[in-house]
Amino acid sequence: MSFDGKRLVIVGGGSGIARRIAVDARAAGAEVVFAGRNPECFTEPGIVTEYADLGDESSLKALAETVGELDFLITLAAAPANGPIATLDRDAVTRAFDAKVIGPITLAKHFAPRFRAGGAIVLFSGVAAWRPMPERAVMATTNGAVAFLAEALAVELAPVRVNAVSPGIVDSGAWDRLGDAKDDFLRRTAEANPARRVGGTADISTATLSLLANPFITGTTLHVDGGGRLS
Repeated sequence: MSFDGKRLVIVGGGSGIARRIAVDARAAGAEVVFAGRNPECFTEPGIVTEYADLGDESSLKALAETVGELDFLITLAAAPANGPIATLDRDAVTRAFDAKVIGPITLAKHFAPRFRAGGAIVLFSGVAAWRPMPERAVMATTNGAVAFLAEALAVELAPVRVNAVSPGIVDSGAWDRLGDAKDDFLRRTAEANPARRVGGTADISTATLSLLANPFITGTTLHVDGGGRLS
């Protein structure tokens, strides 16, 4: 894939997935802008960084004005609000919807008029929507909403294309918090997945960039989960 002359904006994503997409897109010729609440942490050479908070519309409006015209937009942010329903904090639930649903809607609001011909958006869903578990009701709901949002925006923003990627369990750095238990968790996940492996950041990056590059895919959720939703 060649992205020569294309401007790509990536919003959010605290794991290695956003970084890998940015680096791969840059290597393919794109001008990449990464925006998040802590842009100073994103230090990849040749990539412009800006501030953005998906829970703050004024920051998203300012980002759109700073970026100007663009070709592609990806939003990866997540703010999980996990736990038993009986103990969920309403503010945490709101932050989860800001990151996955309300924020991306607001991004579309401010960026839609700025897309060049052939423009495309990729939203990030997740396997939890198709494999709900106890204490993951908010995660399942927000990720499921993303899949429907991609369809709705694909119709409303046409001819700008809108798709979603739904990753499964990916060794992106996000699971490092498990410490010594990480390797066993990934091993058990790989054994259960039909693909008999967990994902890597390259798997998600390749799928995401392919959705941006293919002009005949819109309103689709691409499952990049090793079959995890079926296991």
